[in-house]
Amino acid sequence: MMADAMPEKIGDCEVLEELGRGATSVVYRVRHPAHTEPVALKYVRFAVGQERGNNRRRLLKLLKAEEYTAQRLQHPSIIRIHEVVVNQDDAWVVMEYFDGRSLEEFCGPDRLLPLERVIALVLKCCVALGYAHAQGVVHRDIKPANVLIDEEDNVKISDFGLALHLNRVAGEDSTFIMGVGSPSYMSPEQLKGHPLNEQTDVYSLGVMLFYLLTGRLPFRAANAAELMFQVINAEAPSVTALNPSLPPQMEAIVRRALAKDQFSRYKHAADLAKDLSSLHFNVVPSRQQVTVEDSRFKALRAMPLLEGMEDVQVWELARIAAWRDVKEGECIYAEARADTRFSLLVRGAVAMQAGDRQVERYGRGELFGELPMLLGARMPRVSWVALEASCHAQFNPSALALASEELREKMMAYIAANLAERYLERATHAQG
Repeated sequence: MMADAMPEKIGDCEVLEELGRGATSVVYRVRHPAHTEPVALKYVRFAVGQERGNNRRRLLKLLKAEEYTAQRLQHPSIIRIHEVVVNQDDAWVVMEYFDGRSLEEFCGPDRLLPLERVIALVLKCCVALGYAHAQGVVHRDIKPANVLIDEEDNVKISDFGLALHLNRVAGEDSTFIMGVGSPSYMSPEQLKGHPLNEQTDVYSLGVMLFYLLTGRLPFRAANAAELMFQVINAEAPSVTALNPSLPPQMEAIVRRALAKDQFSRYKHAADLAKDLSSLHFNVVPSRQQVTVEDSRFKALRAMPLLEGMEDVQVWELARIAAWRDVKEGECIYAEARADTRFSLLVRGAVAMQAGDRQVERYGRGELFGELPMLLGARMPRVSWVALEASCHAQFNPSALALASEELREKMMAYIAANLAERYLERATHAQG
């Protein structure tokens, strides 16, 4: 286990501050005598006791991979490795210091980046990985935590400790370590232990893109075995179902990046970059998109019905919804409905009608159209029509089923509460 106290020196390096720590290492900002500017140092102390041998061999493989990779990769979007030092009890990697944040900070539904920025950042990752692939290096652990960005959206890919070197003689790659990596981002062939090429990084980029666009991973499970089964066998959810504001073209791009069959997946990172570039020119400018998303969040946050919902869940709800403006007299849901979508009225007024007769009136902040989802074939033939120019947030139950468990539970509770409130209103009115 790592000592909590920060050392004053490591080797010839003066330790300035701790930048972060993981399960096996601590990263410091240090001053190195050979560099005028501060550099970063990843420090590893080998385990003691019976696990020492296996731990040391495992970590030495990772360090060896990083050192070998450093000799091959010199790219502005890849963290540069200066030196690797290995001792009997510890080891460290001296690398370029980059003052940035990991993309992991922008994966929650309440803190997603604008679409334009997501595309631009993933494009830069494609270019950097395309360069690495051309040098015969496959990263094998692409994920948001290993991608850093600064205030100007410059990108740096880090952690090439699991890198596979394609130019080595077959069978001589000794850097692969079973059980090391991030299963949520691993390609099906990686989980199966099949031979790998650059397409495994393309798949991981697809997972990262999915997460940055929706605020959730394409596959989620209660344990590692179930997760691996899903990655290998199940189809990923639709990104446009989880985030209806995305352009339709994004669906095809993500689906191709996540294709389980390598013949159907993008062959090169450059191919993914090409499709993202084509889409980039048609994306709404960031500032306008941020303004729209903020206004939608604020509209839902102001709803009394959602008072008990946390901000992160309101953000998730705002992104799952398809936002619709309707004119006076426009039919929102017709009698012969084939789906079970329902809505939350953001502005205006809506009526439930049976033929020409108004059965119920709905105002701002009320749910409507949810009865077919609850009653199914027993639902009487009614329609929902706008009484004036209105705006409603429309929810698809299939998309809601893919949302977080907390959001699903609260939405079902709000639906029940909304129905109970209307029942009480009717009962009170009848008594009066």
